[in-house]
Amino acid sequence: MPRERVIVESKVRELLPEGMRLASDALEGLDQAVRELINKAVQRCRANGRKTIIKEDF
Repeated sequence: MPRERVIVESKVRELLPEGMRLASDALEGLDQAVRELINKAVQRCRANGRKTIIKEDF
């Protein structure tokens, strides 16, 4: 069973210019990129002795 996405497809599509299409595998790639970004932010936050992620962690 595929895992649930952390991104919202309809919101991503709203950001696209008119006439631009989005393939389903593009959403999978974007979802993976967001997961990796979050994991890096968590690591940076912990490395700085915090439990709250701040914008600088991204």
